[in-house]
Amino acid sequence: MKSVLFVVARYGITLAVVAIAALVGWRLWDRHQQTPWTRDGRVRADVVRVSTDVGGLVTQVMVRDNAVVHPGQLLIVLDQPRLAAMIERADAAIAEARALLEQARKEARRDVALGDLVATEAREQSAAKVRTSEAALTRAIADRNVARVDIERTEIRATVAGIVTNLDIHPGDYLAAGAQAMALVDTSSLRVEGYFEETKLRRVAIGGRARVRLMGEDGEITGHVDSIAAAIADDQRDDTGNLLPKVAPTFSWVRLAQRIPVRVHIDRLPPGVRLIAGRTATVEILPATAAPVGGRRS
Repeated sequence: MKSVLFVVARYGITLAVVAIAALVGWRLWDRHQQTPWTRDGRVRADVVRVSTDVGGLVTQVMVRDNAVVHPGQLLIVLDQPRLAAMIERADAAIAEARALLEQARKEARRDVALGDLVATEAREQSAAKVRTSEAALTRAIADRNVARVDIERTEIRATVAGIVTNLDIHPGDYLAAGAQAMALVDTSSLRVEGYFEETKLRRVAIGGRARVRLMGEDGEITGHVDSIAAAIADDQRDDTGNLLPKVAPTFSWVRLAQRIPVRVHIDRLPPGVRLIAGRTATVEILPATAAPVGGRRS
């Protein structure tokens, strides 16, 4: 009788262990396959490409690489004497245009005062000369305004608060118009983007709470889903010369899920955690009833 009870107990324990293992396995599978989380996350930020539309010799570099700057802070100064001379030239052109206009107006008034003593064609030519002189004066003033704008833009200033990076320009270098002088990371735009499999998107919603853990960091970042990408590139389709779609002819029985970018706005950053654009992150979207703290995943 004792041996029978022992066998029953043993089988009961075995079945209980198997049931617990199956439950744990199912929970792990559900968490891994269904819970919206990904190790493929990145810290991202908007990067301002600091450049100028006025070419010139770099005379001063007012910042260092990786320096924190504020909006309006002076970054680079270009060659100003050359543009100052252009303003002087424009002022001289304005003075000349005004003198010619005054002379043309005097001649036109004289022809009008003489009446029939002056041929109609001569009076028309005098009026046309006045209009031409007025146009020349307007053009000279516009040239001076352009020169003033150019000299103002020889002082390149920060447009956003951020951190200077990839600074590779020095006094004596020539900065061509449109050339990028440095990159400025907009620190106010720092966020985390996770690339979630499309099979998990049904559990991702705008405003959903998220927790993020950066590789190499112990602190946990909390945030919420800010937006979900509206489109991704289709690498299976292309256009041909006759505008017909060109679709890859092969089909794989094992279909890999597409990954969709999900942007996470950061709500709380633990002390000591550095947000550096490009850092790797693990992102998990929490259920509606879950607390923003708890277990970790790396």
